[in-house]
Amino acid sequence: MIASVPSNPLAPRQGTRRRHPKMLPDGARPELLPVVNIARDRMVVTWLSDTSLRIGGLTGLHLVDLHLRENAVCGECRSPHLHVCHRWGNPNRAAAKTKPDWHMTGGVISGGEIYRVSPAMISSYFEYMTTEYAKYAAGHGMLLIQLSGPNLGEPWSADAARGMLRRAGLRAGLPGRIKPHAFRHTFTSAILDASGNDSFVAKEAGNWASAQTVDEVYGHPDQHSPEFIHALRTVWGEVE
Repeated sequence: MIASVPSNPLAPRQGTRRRHPKMLPDGARPELLPVVNIARDRMVVTWLSDTSLRIGGLTGLHLVDLHLRENAVCGECRSPHLHVCHRWGNPNRAAAKTKPDWHMTGGVISGGEIYRVSPAMISSYFEYMTTEYAKYAAGHGMLLIQLSGPNLGEPWSADAARGMLRRAGLRAGLPGRIKPHAFRHTFTSAILDASGNDSFVAKEAGNWASAQTVDEVYGHPDQHSPEFIHALRTVWGEVE
């Protein structure tokens, strides 16, 4: 019986896990953060890393959509969170992909897609707000603003955010093109890992339409994991 075979040079290196081909390269976040040199861009990398936000939803956020403290008055989520609300009239043409109902009552946003917010997201938000936003914002109420050029202070577009991430990836020497949607795939896969492949947890954390979708897209096992190899060897009769 053959005890071993030559390793496949095309197989992922040991420790690499990629459930989805469009995920970020391994270690992308710590590589990207040092090469983005303004607070807004650090906030974008952090917010995309810690949620499953789409870039249209992120660049379409207004300040009133952010409930970044415990027990916000909307009463819809006890922990810090934000509401992604589909709006047709954003001056930067950014719009959320999904369109759940939302409304504002007494200046308080309710409904939309709710995303929980991490401490790192809150920290990056306050760094950005107290420096760049406070200095340049033009009074339109949107979260992300342009920080240079003739439209200084005006809303920042999704295309501009994509360009920033692409350039940051090049400066960091990361393979491939860094795209906003890759953060969404990577976040969902990480949630599955952390929850023991619980697709219902991943569905709620990532605002996916169904647990079945999460399971079908991300839920297949890591074929290089010790558990997968042990299961195969057991079936092959190599494990007593």
